[in-house]
Amino acid sequence: MKLSGNTILITGGSTGIGLAFAERFIQAGNTVIVTGRREHALQLAKEKLPSLITHASDLSKESDRIALFDWVTANYPEVNVLVNNAGIQQRFNLLKADVKNNWGYFNQEITTNIEAPFHLSMLFAPFFAAQEHATIINVTSGLAFTPFAIAPIYSATKAALHSFTMSLRHQLSETSVEVIEVAPPAVNTDLGGSGLHVHGEPLDDFADGIFKGLEEGKQEIGYGTSVARLRMSRDEIDEYAANMYAATKNGIE
Repeated sequence: MKLSGNTILITGGSTGIGLAFAERFIQAGNTVIVTGRREHALQLAKEKLPSLITHASDLSKESDRIALFDWVTANYPEVNVLVNNAGIQQRFNLLKADVKNNWGYFNQEITTNIEAPFHLSMLFAPFFAAQEHATIINVTSGLAFTPFAIAPIYSATKAALHSFTMSLRHQLSETSVEVIEVAPPAVNTDLGGSGLHVHGEPLDDFADGIFKGLEEGKQEIGYGTSVARLRMSRDEIDEYAANMYAATKNGIE
């Protein structure tokens, strides 16, 4: 991936991993646009990074995704990088989940984590294919490979995004569009709620590690514990997932 001179759209870019990526892309000499649902969070991000371009959008809505594509391509027609970073994580006990009366709560994880990156990738891919250099970066998770049983929908959505990313890479292999997957381990952010990832990798260290992988031209980039999970055997995956569940199941009982 060309690391400077790009115009980059990052979803979920007002906090956490998205904002850390935005900061590094700006430092590398790129124009960066971030989108998120919360106007206040976007304002705080812009106060931290004054050159940041912000745009409020709820990516769980089809109309907002189309409106975002139209707005970005009309106002920044040189856009050539999409980072599908927005995501939510919900931990719950399947036997106690009130899906009859509250399916919308659980479905939001599916629309945000699957529908949004699929739709945006498919919207931008033909536009990017006309550019000299372009990249789609999909942020999945180490949990795409070793499911975290107390976050079952999150793990499944990230596995789906991993599979989609592979197909996208093959279909775009004869175009100018590079397709990269970033698979984070647990990172110290507020994903899923405050305090759930305090023992995760430090955010700045993680972001620096991912940028090193981009500099090296990798198509799949892990960090810390997720590196090994990208290439685990099925038996290793089964054992890893079982051990994670045993260590954490009391948190949802």
